[in-house]
Amino acid sequence: MYILYGIPNCNSVQKARTWLEKHQVAYEFHDYKKSGISKSRLSRWCKQMGWENLINKKGTTWRDLDEATQNSITTQAAAIDLMLNNTSVIKRPVIELDDKVVAIRFDEAIYEQVFL
Repeated sequence: MYILYGIPNCNSVQKARTWLEKHQVAYEFHDYKKSGISKSRLSRWCKQMGWENLINKKGTTWRDLDEATQNSITTQAAAIDLMLNNTSVIKRPVIELDDKVVAIRFDEAIYEQVFL
């Protein structure tokens, strides 16, 4: 079964959930805020997608970080530490199947290719 990682009040997560439900794609929702995220899962995602693709630098959370913190995120280890301590900086949603990331963010065209 697919697992959708995100936070419930995120617009992209809401769009993804609506799309999946409309197309009858079964999934489990994992709320970062309530359940957190493990270092091993973030490491696996980084290996699959690259840490640069997981950090949402366009979001409010990133913009609210001080410049020194932003500038310190230059390695996978630093990125993972940031994502562990501030899950809102992770792009949303991340959807995986059998421990493999199949989609990041909501993009209807990609969802049609992956899920239909």
